[in-house]
Amino acid sequence: MAEKQHYAYITFYGAAGEVTGANFLLEIDNKRILVDCGMHQGEQKNEDKNWVPFLYDPTSIDALFVTHSHSDHIGKIPKLVKDGFRGPIYSTEPTRDISRLMFEDAIGLLEDDAKIRGVENLYEESDIAQAMSQWKIIPYHDLIALTPDLSVKMYDAGHVLGSAMMEFNFKGKKLLCTGDLGNTPTPLLRDTEVSEQPHFLLMESVYGDRNHDDKDDRRDHLARVIQDTVKNHGTLMIPSFSLERTQEVLFELDQLIEEGRVPKLPIYLDSPLAIKITEVYRKHIDFLNKEARDLAKTYDIFNCPGLITTETRDESKAINEAPDPKIIIAGSGMMNGGRIIHHARRHASESRATLLLVGYQAVNTLGRRFQEGAKTVTIGRDVVDVNCHVDTISGYSGHKGSDQLVEFVDAIKSNIEEVFCVMGETKSQMFLAQRLRDQVGVHAVAPSEAEKVELFF
Repeated sequence: MAEKQHYAYITFYGAAGEVTGANFLLEIDNKRILVDCGMHQGEQKNEDKNWVPFLYDPTSIDALFVTHSHSDHIGKIPKLVKDGFRGPIYSTEPTRDISRLMFEDAIGLLEDDAKIRGVENLYEESDIAQAMSQWKIIPYHDLIALTPDLSVKMYDAGHVLGSAMMEFNFKGKKLLCTGDLGNTPTPLLRDTEVSEQPHFLLMESVYGDRNHDDKDDRRDHLARVIQDTVKNHGTLMIPSFSLERTQEVLFELDQLIEEGRVPKLPIYLDSPLAIKITEVYRKHIDFLNKEARDLAKTYDIFNCPGLITTETRDESKAINEAPDPKIIIAGSGMMNGGRIIHHARRHASESRATLLLVGYQAVNTLGRRFQEGAKTVTIGRDVVDVNCHVDTISGYSGHKGSDQLVEFVDAIKSNIEEVFCVMGETKSQMFLAQRLRDQVGVHAVAPSEAEKVELFF
């Protein structure tokens, strides 16, 4: 007698046709499991989605698996808890530790937004505490049994500290949810692991239609920008994501100064959140790659010469009086908030200043407008002329480029029945899906938001 066919379903409640808002519902073996529960970010119409009720009943969810601690993957977890979710939340230890910091950092900004909208805040401090009480730690490669027939194993995604791919195994068939895949090799993290051969693949596609600068070129590029800043006696502004990008840039600056390729000059880390997250990196050095671990055992690899941390507002304002040349690293990475706004307002009109973009800039963010060559930008209520030099180093992206994504799938393709390209702008998703069909020979699609698909186990 033929073995009975089993069914499962995935619904793409976020990050389908857009990069942010990762939220995927897996219905399998009578369980309702979420993978990530993130904020929508970028243009206003995306951020408006954060205030719309969940399209599923949070009380019906049995478990939540968190791939990593970027806001577009975790940002709505306290809201999920506020609305009644009481199941376990699974992740690595660094992801849990950083998530707490991210929630606490965001609550004030959300409160301001709620007042403008005239609505209740998405969550309160008590909801953060409740979420943390539900959190459970899973080391990489440990097998977690959810039912007698359904288990989960995590692999290192190499994207940020503690990032993970989730492999669901149901009766011997596997669904791999990649989260975001790291742009390996990186200065700090281990390479993305190769999982066992999955049958279904839910994968990111942020850079599905383009590649990055060469890894060696990016450090040379950074050195040139700093050298020009010193020569022009100007200010170098680096909008940087508090998680991973900041720590990577600090490490690269340390190496360039130690090698004598750039002079020691004041480097202001003007981000309270980045300062706190850097402490988590110091705590969890075992999650770094071997080279970084070995260096971290001999000295503080995140305390580069000339580094000045500015936690308070007064310390941040004092940077204005500091003489040039200087480097300012401040959040947010897409310039849609944070202290970088103050520095851009002050320096964007200066021809001696440089704005260096080292990460993805979502559509309609301030960073994207700078990147696309706007001659004037609106910052708050001010219209500011853009006379500063604007530069981009794509090699510091935390995401795999198009060729790397294709190579990743090619290495695990033998059992693949279907690939779902998500977590990318529509053109990136569709381009990657086409490349995978043409070059790897797998069935790949780009799902739509709220689309529900059936899997056969």
